[in-house]
Amino acid sequence: MAALTKRLLQPGRPPAALSRPVGRREASLGTDAGAAVRVRFAPSPTGFMHLGGLRTALYNYIFARKHRGSFILRLEDTDQTRLVPGAAENIEDMLEWAGIPPDESPRRGGPAGPYQQSQRLELYARAAEVLLKTGAAYPCFCSPQRLELLKKEALRNHQTPRYDNRCRNLSQGQVAQKLAKEPKPAIRFRLEEEAPAFQDLVYGWNRHEVASVEGDPVILKSDGFPTYHLACVVDDHHMGISHVLRGSEWLVSTSKHLLLYRALGWQPPHFAHLPLLLNKDGRKLSKRQGDIFLEHFAADGFLPDALLDIITNCGSGFAENQMGRTLPELITQFDLSRITCHSALLDLDKLPEFNRLHLCRLVSSETQRCQLVQKLQALVEEAFGSQLQDRGVLNTDYVERIILLRQGHICHLQDLVSPAYSYLWTRPAVGRAQLGAISENVDVIAEHVLGLLERSGTGLTQDALNGELKKLSEGLEGTKHSNVMKLLRVALSGQLQGPPVAEMMVSLGPKEVQERIRKVLSS
Repeated sequence: MAALTKRLLQPGRPPAALSRPVGRREASLGTDAGAAVRVRFAPSPTGFMHLGGLRTALYNYIFARKHRGSFILRLEDTDQTRLVPGAAENIEDMLEWAGIPPDESPRRGGPAGPYQQSQRLELYARAAEVLLKTGAAYPCFCSPQRLELLKKEALRNHQTPRYDNRCRNLSQGQVAQKLAKEPKPAIRFRLEEEAPAFQDLVYGWNRHEVASVEGDPVILKSDGFPTYHLACVVDDHHMGISHVLRGSEWLVSTSKHLLLYRALGWQPPHFAHLPLLLNKDGRKLSKRQGDIFLEHFAADGFLPDALLDIITNCGSGFAENQMGRTLPELITQFDLSRITCHSALLDLDKLPEFNRLHLCRLVSSETQRCQLVQKLQALVEEAFGSQLQDRGVLNTDYVERIILLRQGHICHLQDLVSPAYSYLWTRPAVGRAQLGAISENVDVIAEHVLGLLERSGTGLTQDALNGELKKLSEGLEGTKHSNVMKLLRVALSGQLQGPPVAEMMVSLGPKEVQERIRKVLSS
């Protein structure tokens, strides 16, 4: 801080305005031949990871992978008053859960660390010193009370609040006098009258004359912590970021950031601002709705690939929208030039169907299916535990058979431990009277089914069973096929609805089906 105070006392002059943006690169995708692609996802740990953050991270990740580059996680934790305990860990946990882990991060480390802004304060102080020396920045001694009065006055006059640049032209003597009373002032950046134009890779050419609509911004607070504008410029430079892919809400700030790059003599990265992710009705996703946080989706059994699929399916950046794309397919098909300026409308009512498709894909892979079997075994143990009359239901072959038979019919693996499927794991309490209310021929139907199973052993398929049960019904005078099926369904599951009866029988296996029928007959 001593060095910074010394700079505050040195006279400076605003740098001469340049007629064109510094370091404006050629258009197209901005991927210069031979230059390393380095992108970053830079959330603030003031909350847990949500869908909007996942989408920004995903586009950065697939852009990096598309161009064999690096994906960096940087935590912008300079607003210490708003930090949420556990949020920093949650962000990195959720990126790993989603299958898009960073190459460099607070947890993983890397050559450009540290990766938390609160640990990079010396870099910001040095940048502020440079700006003070050239006159591009100056100390501000205005009190919070005065700034609040300016804001209230502007609002009262129906104007946009802005700083009046009161401290911009203080003399060296006035600065020295004020420093004696307040040795740690805030540092403000002197906005140029003519902001540089820039070519955004999504929104095209832009220019925002920030000096005409706002006052000089604070870049370094009196506590030594930077504001977003200085921190992101300094970090992107020192971390070698080649492309900044961030939300479109930062588009209007980019001219300000380019002024900072110019004042510091640095080459700016390419910018691509991503359109907003909105609800299907066009409203912003609210973080107050607990159901947009990734932990919620993970706990409810949604697969990472389903989330990645739906948040890209509803937006742009691909030749066509299609359901069921995997991460490798997203990387292959991604084209930054295809991102449009239109907001992406997210219909979460469709997410179960996306999840069903990706669950089917996992089931079709032997390796992934083995993992699903293990997960379902744990779910059954957790859901039923001591209620299991026969722990044989945890047998790997049995659990795998259930998954194979029910694929395409369930949206979450957890569905298989819901009450509708409890019969797969525990024997239902069914009395003979319940079956008698369905048909008077309980004994006849039961004997025919038992005989069928004893003759066929374990060789009956679902199609074969359907045919045999149809023949059985035709041989029972006065008994409808639908009643035979209803009776068997209740006997096996205790329920009036569910999967086809033949599938139930194949799922449970002939031995268990016989056991349940005999149990009902003897009750």
